[in-house]
Amino acid sequence: MKQRVVEPWCALVLCLLCSPPTLAINDFFTSIGQMTDLLFTEKDLITSLKDYITAEESKLERVKKWAEKIDALSVTATQDPEGFLGHPVNAFKLMKRLNTEWAELESLVLSDMSEGFVSNLTIQRQHFPNDDDQVGAAKALMRLQDTYKLDTSVMASGDLPGTSSMGPLKSRLTVDDCYDLGKVAYSEADYFHTELWMSQALQQLEGGEEPASAAADAVTILDYLSYSIYQQGELERALEYTRQLLQLDSTHQRANGNLKYFEYQLDKQKKVEEDEKKEEDDEEGTVREEEEKTKGKRGTADYLPERMKYEQLCRGEGIKMTPRRQSRMFCRYFDNNRHPKFVIAPVKEEDEWDRPHILRYHDIVSDAEIELVKQLAKPRLRRATISNPITGVLETAHYRISKSAWLTSYEHKVVDKINQRIEDITGLDVTTAEELQVANYGVGGQYEPHFDFGRKDEPDAFKELGTGNRIATWLLYMSNVSSGGATVFTDVGAAVLPKKGSAVFWYNLFPSGEGDYRTRHAACPVLVGNKWVSNKWIHERGQEFRRRCPLSLAA
Repeated sequence: MKQRVVEPWCALVLCLLCSPPTLAINDFFTSIGQMTDLLFTEKDLITSLKDYITAEESKLERVKKWAEKIDALSVTATQDPEGFLGHPVNAFKLMKRLNTEWAELESLVLSDMSEGFVSNLTIQRQHFPNDDDQVGAAKALMRLQDTYKLDTSVMASGDLPGTSSMGPLKSRLTVDDCYDLGKVAYSEADYFHTELWMSQALQQLEGGEEPASAAADAVTILDYLSYSIYQQGELERALEYTRQLLQLDSTHQRANGNLKYFEYQLDKQKKVEEDEKKEEDDEEGTVREEEEKTKGKRGTADYLPERMKYEQLCRGEGIKMTPRRQSRMFCRYFDNNRHPKFVIAPVKEEDEWDRPHILRYHDIVSDAEIELVKQLAKPRLRRATISNPITGVLETAHYRISKSAWLTSYEHKVVDKINQRIEDITGLDVTTAEELQVANYGVGGQYEPHFDFGRKDEPDAFKELGTGNRIATWLLYMSNVSSGGATVFTDVGAAVLPKKGSAVFWYNLFPSGEGDYRTRHAACPVLVGNKWVSNKWIHERGQEFRRRCPLSLAA
């Protein structure tokens, strides 16, 4: 099958916007906070477009009225041309119309009413998303589909978990959208998702939905379907779709070639299967015996790859908290050994997990403080980068779909107040901690499993800081999330849900200074909503090596 040229799907309707200039900013899709600016940009363009339409309509109305007037005059004049021109005023007006008025009409028709709109569009396009953003957003939808095991039809309908209260804010995917998602998958050689989304496009097309683009027709969709299914080794189904395609277009050159090739491969496969079947009967008993031996291990969650554990926890599955352990976890008012700030107004502390001990503090920051922090961070949000170990070039970290910014305590008193609050609650010195990091997640935003502390194989992880390893993590949730976005600990099977104004805290190191590998954690993809967090990584230097919680919980 001939390789197709894949055009990434466009979120904007105007086709002329699909090739933004090189000045476009990358990675819009990695921050919902920054994407909100695009909505206002589009609103401004719509206003400009409406002004252009009004101007065009006004011009056409003037042309129409002039044409109707001249048409009526012409009908009268041509009934008795000599009699009409016998009137000197009529003769003068004819000379005037042909010499002057038709020239004025020509100027009016040729006048360009689009100049203001095009000028505005040209300026705004410098700040539009580019192809990478469109492809990134498409791949994010597929990542959400896989992580949360969502049916393609559910994704297309827009009725996602957590959207029941969204009302008119919900959107569905059209035939063209599904088709474009399939093309993005195809361009990545992801034939599994190509099949899913092309099948959905075909289903909606057969259901009577009209595509906006001529490209999303049944023949083209069937062409993608047959080849993606063939690539997955399902010859019979690939052959079936190829025959459907040829019923619609019997002259389709590639499909006719594929038909012969698939038929030949299918005959060849059947012969091989017949030969193998004779040998299988003798070996069947041995194979089943081996499967029984390994069945227990394969079916145990402990043997699941980390990626599968991660996705299970994101869906709320596989959480390993027994009733007995749960009974030992409490909520309490905490004053940090009668700290002066908390004697009268203690903070609300809750045990989220026991081993490792993860604490949540409720109502730690106000909505007003959160908005201030977001306003400070938003202009400086940048995509996380890593150094390529081979080339040394900075590249975007694909395992982290978010943007972050660092805020120092001297920038605004709200940052200083939050830092001081962290110190007062944890009892740890934050003067050697890293600055407050604010992060905003994008479409399907996530952060794959990682450790916060430097491991033994990373002796120089924080050498530049000169403050030792990261002894503890303070993670502040600055928004609620309608669906998804949990913080999960893959090694111990824990999941912590975002709750605006609350913070979770855990130690990354044992009192000995050794890393606690149970703290390996991840941020689940945001399915619906906008996730803002800020975190404070507290370092060893300046701390007294003690824990507020019993060592039995930390060990």
